[in-house]
Amino acid sequence: MMRTVAAPLGRLRRAFRAAGRFGSTALGGGTVADARALPLVTADDPDQFDLSPGAPASPWGDGRPAPDVKVPFATPLPGLVDLGPQSWRRRVERFETARKEAVETGRNRLMVLALLLVVAFGGVAARLVEITVMRTGGERAAAREDRHAAPAASRAEIVDRNGTLLATTLAAASLFANPRKIADAEDAAQRLAAVLPDIDRKAVAARLKSDRGFVWLRRGLTPRQHAAVHRLGIPGFEFVTEPQRVYPHGALTAHIVGTTDVDNLGLSGIERSFDGTLRDYGGPLELSVDVRVQHVLREEIAATMAAHHAIGAAGIILDAQTSEIVAMVSLPDFDPLAVGLAPAEARFNRNTLGLYEMGSTFKIFTTAMVLDTGRGTFGTAYDASEPIQVASFTIRDFHGQNRRLTLQEVFKYSSNIGAVRMAVELGLPTQRSYLGKLGLLQAPTVELPEVGAPLVPKPWLPINGMTIAFGHGIAVSPLQAANAVAAIVNGGVLRPPTLVRRPPGAIPSGERVISLATSEKMRKLMRLTVVEGTGKRADVPGYVLGGKTGTAEKNDGKRYSDSKRLANFVGAFPIHAPRFVVQVLIDEPKGVPDTNGQATGGVVAAPVVARIVARAAPLLGVEPVDVESPRVRDALTIAGASPAPRGRNLAAQ
Repeated sequence: MMRTVAAPLGRLRRAFRAAGRFGSTALGGGTVADARALPLVTADDPDQFDLSPGAPASPWGDGRPAPDVKVPFATPLPGLVDLGPQSWRRRVERFETARKEAVETGRNRLMVLALLLVVAFGGVAARLVEITVMRTGGERAAAREDRHAAPAASRAEIVDRNGTLLATTLAAASLFANPRKIADAEDAAQRLAAVLPDIDRKAVAARLKSDRGFVWLRRGLTPRQHAAVHRLGIPGFEFVTEPQRVYPHGALTAHIVGTTDVDNLGLSGIERSFDGTLRDYGGPLELSVDVRVQHVLREEIAATMAAHHAIGAAGIILDAQTSEIVAMVSLPDFDPLAVGLAPAEARFNRNTLGLYEMGSTFKIFTTAMVLDTGRGTFGTAYDASEPIQVASFTIRDFHGQNRRLTLQEVFKYSSNIGAVRMAVELGLPTQRSYLGKLGLLQAPTVELPEVGAPLVPKPWLPINGMTIAFGHGIAVSPLQAANAVAAIVNGGVLRPPTLVRRPPGAIPSGERVISLATSEKMRKLMRLTVVEGTGKRADVPGYVLGGKTGTAEKNDGKRYSDSKRLANFVGAFPIHAPRFVVQVLIDEPKGVPDTNGQATGGVVAAPVVARIVARAAPLLGVEPVDVESPRVRDALTIAGASPAPRGRNLAAQ
């Protein structure tokens, strides 16, 4: 009896579809999958049909047409026809084993792939953490190329005595480049120079050609410069934001406030002296300066400097009672944001670092010594009829009266000969002692790093004592001279000059250098000089100015020059009750038609002081007074003033 394999028609169709997927060889070979799709049935099944080669055309045996089924293999499943139960079981077991091995292999491969992905992404994440957290980032790490210390995050503000801002810190863009990303260094440098004309194009090009990953191109760009460079769109150019010190008044207070470097560390002026305090970022540092008065002082001495073609100028306004510096200007000056471009003479502070032979303004000190020691009075006469010859030097008077002069006339006419006679009468030890007490033999203690020590003669010979009497042979700073004059007029007390505002009403004790009586006498003499003497051009109606002119020939290292002079005037107002001292110095002024070719202190410096006082006094709260009022006249009148009698020099006896 022939063995047949029968199944429902639906199952057969599924078998054929499976055969179409796996191929005829799969079914022909008798795979387990195909065997499951064609289960064996008994011959008693009414729906059986014969698949053997000799089977009738109709599977139902009743003449009905066979279903239209296309078998994908040539033989009628020979592998399945001969399969027995044990053979099927072995094949199923082999298949299950192969399937498990395939699944395990796939799982292992997936695990290896997952591990590789974890390692790769872990490395990327670690790098990102290193760049963004462990370091400060490419831009900031590059910006950390400091000189001495890490850049200060910020600095405290500096303000004037009225709270006006003099220095503050803002965020500014700085430009750097990665040369490795620059395609054409020469082109990039040329394009950058077009928007930043002050840069060195060749130096920039050389930096951009380097093999470094970072180079600075410009620190502290202005917003306009930042925008202009950004518009260039040069690949490899990048910006970093840094704190930058700015000075709203520019050059006006440059020599006082000073400057900082690119890392916000103090370089000069108050910025350097108070660097630690300012970096602690407490409250604003309040200076004694009044920026309004500073503007007046600068404008007036700049105009005089230009009118007389001078090489420089300096001016100081000092509180006579507290020695607070209300204004201080040195010309030429500089832009504190471009200090590197400023020439050396512009960075030089003439008021504190400059040392000058002050000329006849030193007669204030010589006369005060004589009065304070009792060696002379207003009526004491000195022979000024002839020049004094000392070795190869001849001492003459510029405004010679060619006669004997009283002490007050020596001062009024600014007699060099008379001043020498006074100094001889005093003696060298006394002269030197008083100058030391007035602070003229040592550097001032003002809060600036740019301070010069005076040049004094060593040894102190008699010829030195003579020339020092009229301001030659000793060199001091204008600040020293102004502060010493403050001590002469304020009642005789020397106080250290300061740029930091003192508390209202606070007056330091100071050191007494002359008596109150001597101070009163000197105020009268200083007023006399302005009313009747060489300082007439300094008089200001209503403000009762007193002072002294000075003209000093400059020493060029070998001898004194006839063409290079220093024109100087120092005064106080109101002189009957002094509140402020004014010092103006014009360096190497030239004679002009308006001054009949003269360039002395009386015709150059005195007029500018008058203009300064007229403009600054109202700002300082000084009200004009009636100079003819009894109070003013009594304070300034010299009783019994008369010319010296002709005859022998009384002081020489």
